[in-house]
Amino acid sequence: MKFSSFLILFITFCVLQSSSLAIKKSYIVYLGGQHGNEFEASKVKESHFAILGSILGSKENADESIIYSYNKVINGFAAMLEEEDAAKIAEHPDVVSIFPSKRINLHTTHSWDFLNLEKNGFVDSSSLWRKARFGENIIIGNLDTGVWPESKSFHPYGYGPVPARWKGGCENDTLVPCNNKLIGAKYYNKGYQAIYGSVIPTIMNNARDHQGHGSHTLSTAGGNFVPGVNVNGVSNGTAKGGSPRARVAAYKVCWPPSLIGGGGCDESDIMKGFETAIHDGVDVLSVSLGGSTAEFMDDALSIASFHALKKGITVVFSAGNDGPAPETVNNVAPWVITVAASTIDREFQSFAVLASGLRLKGLSMSKSMPDARLYPLINSPHAKTDNTSVLNATLCKEGSLDPKKVLGKIVVCLRGDNARVNKSTEAAHAGAAGMILCNDLSTGDEITADPHILPTTHLTYADCLRLFAYLNSTKEPLGYITHPEDAFNIKPAPFMAEFSSRGPNPVAPEILKPDITAPGVNIIAAYTEDEDSEPVFPYNIMSGTSMSCPHVAGVVGLLKNLHPDWSPSAIKSALMTTAKVKDNTGHAMLDKTKVAANPFSRGAGDIWPNKAMNPGLVYDLCVNDYLDYLCARGYNETVIQKFADEPYECPKTNYSVLNFNYPSITVHNLNGIATVTRKLTNVGTPGTYAVRIKNPAGISVDVNPKVLTFAKKGDVQKFEMTVKVHGKNVKGYVFGELIWSDANKHHVRSPIVVSVA
Repeated sequence: MKFSSFLILFITFCVLQSSSLAIKKSYIVYLGGQHGNEFEASKVKESHFAILGSILGSKENADESIIYSYNKVINGFAAMLEEEDAAKIAEHPDVVSIFPSKRINLHTTHSWDFLNLEKNGFVDSSSLWRKARFGENIIIGNLDTGVWPESKSFHPYGYGPVPARWKGGCENDTLVPCNNKLIGAKYYNKGYQAIYGSVIPTIMNNARDHQGHGSHTLSTAGGNFVPGVNVNGVSNGTAKGGSPRARVAAYKVCWPPSLIGGGGCDESDIMKGFETAIHDGVDVLSVSLGGSTAEFMDDALSIASFHALKKGITVVFSAGNDGPAPETVNNVAPWVITVAASTIDREFQSFAVLASGLRLKGLSMSKSMPDARLYPLINSPHAKTDNTSVLNATLCKEGSLDPKKVLGKIVVCLRGDNARVNKSTEAAHAGAAGMILCNDLSTGDEITADPHILPTTHLTYADCLRLFAYLNSTKEPLGYITHPEDAFNIKPAPFMAEFSSRGPNPVAPEILKPDITAPGVNIIAAYTEDEDSEPVFPYNIMSGTSMSCPHVAGVVGLLKNLHPDWSPSAIKSALMTTAKVKDNTGHAMLDKTKVAANPFSRGAGDIWPNKAMNPGLVYDLCVNDYLDYLCARGYNETVIQKFADEPYECPKTNYSVLNFNYPSITVHNLNGIATVTRKLTNVGTPGTYAVRIKNPAGISVDVNPKVLTFAKKGDVQKFEMTVKVHGKNVKGYVFGELIWSDANKHHVRSPIVVSVA
């Protein structure tokens, strides 16, 4: 064979090899809405295969490529595609958008970083609970890690038959049994496994919760009354969800980090879970997860939640745990409720008592020390094994501590990098009697009560400096850790959790996000009882916006039960305009840094359930209002029609996002002067409301008219608010408030956010 012929064959072979090894990714192809019957759903599914087949060359290739066909509520599909084929599909006339399916994370701090509603921020829900009959007619869905069906929080005590309107159920009633309380349990992992292969063990291939996160969030939103709940003997009380008599359904879309690929949640699975929940008939969806933000039509969570809104379903999302850095908030679509996390006025205190007489207050949910005596203390770097680094030992990483050096002692470990309970697990495996967990400068005063497997307390940075000073002052440091005890009426409370993600909104800065804050620190709720989980508790304590999100979802359930005619937007408005902006000292809520929290951390404020049931006025929005908003953002009218799945025309007049009837008011890039229009709907008794303004620094605000009169329920009145740069050198963001009041019966408060161009 001639060299030239060989070269041609070799190059051809390489090209063929390169083509066959081309990288495929999971893509979501969105085509719009779908609200037909089962026959039409079948036709929609056929159209998905037809589109794929036309690009990939055959139906067989389409069968191999497709992951999901969304055809019950959403029109679209997920498929494994090469980039070139994805680009071709994007050109198809029926395609609204196509985007890679992103990896999404749960929004809990990695601690294992309860819901006792008699002893936390829900103490002010008692009136709403009674009037809303504890949410008895509501169905709450939860997209998460599944459910532990045997938990007492999901027992069907006192429940009648499942509502006839319910279309859902349990996918495997033997492995995950349904009852008249837990009326749905399904799982979706085809998207995850399309990327990483068949890596999910058979034992996990169902809706059972092996991580605890899903049971925790679902019971927080809608768990039944369970007396006598505690964690390690601490905080005995009655656990109950926000809507304790609601029916609940679990949609497992997230997988444990121990799996190949690192676990998490795939967007294509989440979209399938959303579609199923909408079709099944949930009233509220609680979604404690999120990831990188994207423009609305390129984000599966934004798309799916809009289809929920069209069915009258209120969707509640967690804001994320990437704070306190700015512009980190997740789940920023205007049609969802985005929830930040704040503290409650309860602590689980455990003291590190030193032989010097110093008592350092920490937090913990661990067991007591075996004996009431002084124990030797050792700083973890001094207890390192010969083959580990000082850094790893300082952080008490796995295998870093020498049992000969720590046996029977209390070891001091530094927070950071690995999970907090993993540090105490390492100390326990090395034979330590206990652990003191120390914050560094970056974590400061943020301490957490965790259910460590050996006696532990978690100290602030300032107290750890005192501890280290003592350790360095003596050759034989001694101390002990007290048993954790409940402490109530802690002041100030609430304040914003440092981890809670902050605004401004990275996608749509004209919309304030987060919307509201709720309890998300040291929350006790149901957990997995999987024997492979460590620690194993029927109820456990966790922190994160994952925990605050279902608090709001539970209250939404109560409001929907009390006001079945309210739209999702009216419910959001009621929550936002009645929220608290002061703590239990009567001063402005604080950030962890002890400065006043602003709307980028707390949104409209801390949820106040009793006030939300009678807000007086609401800023209402219908589906077309959201479509008008998308027009104002520059979306093509044809695209919006497919999104709406019905005839629609953009406003003929020059519609401005400033006039989008959101409960908060944001003027982005103010250049001199701007006018904002809002409409208020009376949902209470007739009344006259007068306006009061707290001007943002350097900004003058004028409202016209200054008095609004509502003759009857359902009346709608409009007002204009003009903002003008008034001061010199106004830069960045400034904040104020607009409040409509009717002789102190109602105070309808809206945050004002202004950025100057």
